[in-house]
Amino acid sequence: MPQAATLKPGQFRHLLRVTESTSRQPERDKTILMLGIACGMRISEIAQIEVSDILHPSGALKDEASLRAAITKGCRQRCVYLTQRHLVDAIDSYLLHRLAHRLRLGVPGRYRGLDPGSKLILTLKGQKFYLNTKRRINQAGEQVDYKACDSLQAHVTKLYRDAGIKGGSSHSGRRTMASRLLAQGVELETVQQLLGHSELDHIKPYLEVSQKKLCEAFACVI
Repeated sequence: MPQAATLKPGQFRHLLRVTESTSRQPERDKTILMLGIACGMRISEIAQIEVSDILHPSGALKDEASLRAAITKGCRQRCVYLTQRHLVDAIDSYLLHRLAHRLRLGVPGRYRGLDPGSKLILTLKGQKFYLNTKRRINQAGEQVDYKACDSLQAHVTKLYRDAGIKGGSSHSGRRTMASRLLAQGVELETVQQLLGHSELDHIKPYLEVSQKKLCEAFACVI
């Protein structure tokens, strides 16, 4: 199965610009893309995260959001960090859009007036995205059921295609985040924890080592 493309900074900025100018709901779609690249979230996690997962009752955005075990692959709870400036701006813009279009409102003065139990990411009609139950065989040869969001995944793939990015998909954000962190000297074990994998070997499909770094490593062997 071909791996998702890893993006260069200029490619991601281009993706956001194209999304802003062509998407029917650019505030939402930019948030989806930013959650992928800034938090390493899977598309099924993005589809299931709720307003109360990212907001305090006061309406303030949490610095650290807990992804409940029930919504993660492998049922392993982990934290994501909502501190990247462009991510914060994207979320704030989308929440204002939801309020303006009255998408799943709650009690005024709490959770910015939004329903805390509603999904953060909604369809154009204000509904949650449908999840499919699928099965796979794990490394132990056991049959495992898991949740997928085919419709949202297809939508994100279209965003990449509209931007002319070959091989781009909902996994591109995770791969790009992992590759950039490693390039900055972040330890492999830390990247493993941020991505939510139980084994170090599991993060290899997300990583990409540049030809330049291979040459530099070879030159420094002796």
